[in-house]
Amino acid sequence: MPAGETPVLDTIGAMTAESVARCSLSPDELVLVRLAALAAVDARPISYLAHVGVAVEAGVTLERVQDVLVAVAPIIGTARTMSAATNITEALGLAIAVAEDALSEE
Repeated sequence: MPAGETPVLDTIGAMTAESVARCSLSPDELVLVRLAALAAVDARPISYLAHVGVAVEAGVTLERVQDVLVAVAPIIGTARTMSAATNITEALGLAIAVAEDALSEE
């Protein structure tokens, strides 16, 4: 594979773009539904990190994210709900660290 190619990320990006194009949900609804799906599959922090920027742009608040976790908790269970909360917190910490690094380089 030639250097600089990212076939896995490119595929995920294309799938996401196609999904968004075919969806009539508002941007904030779309992010919240995707976060619920990530919680349901016990996604790792990197998956949540990929949604931080979009969530901020869509005006999704921490309270709305908590509401989603409360709503899906009876369906996905305590362990996955707590895992999601932990992974979201870790993703936010990573996003903050990256932002701080970028600001310190300016």
